[in-house]
Amino acid sequence: MFSKEEARQINHDFWNGFQDYMSNYRSSNGRRINWVNYPSDVKTIFIRLEVDSKGAKICFDIQHKDDEIRSILWEQMTELKLVMEDITVEKPIWLENYHYLNNHYISRIYWENKSLNYYKSEHKLQIYKFLAERLIKFDLFYQEYKEILIGLAN
Repeated sequence: MFSKEEARQINHDFWNGFQDYMSNYRSSNGRRINWVNYPSDVKTIFIRLEVDSKGAKICFDIQHKDDEIRSILWEQMTELKLVMEDITVEKPIWLENYHYLNNHYISRIYWENKSLNYYKSEHKLQIYKFLAERLIKFDLFYQEYKEILIGLAN
């Protein structure tokens, strides 16, 4: 097991390394982008990158406090499902009611690779590639359709 300081340093080094790995990639709209903290432009939608000993994930989370608005955003995403899956090539997992922190429910769409382990240094490059490939493809979709979600969330 790692001490808190060691874990913090491993985490810091990993995400800085991923930012360096992604530094030559721009968003499909041509702008520079912070891939680690992907800007959804909707304060209740988050694109999260998760890595741990059980795998790596890229998650699209609808986290609106109003369940009705969350439902409307989810419905819109399901209408865009075929388009998104065509652009991203790989089919994600769709969970309309995902139990998140503190008995809070969100809607989550995610891509996952369970064979990767964040704590194995030999997996680091594979994790970077997994996240990068999906982020870049997701960005193609999101930049094209985000205005619909922005309109519905406001």
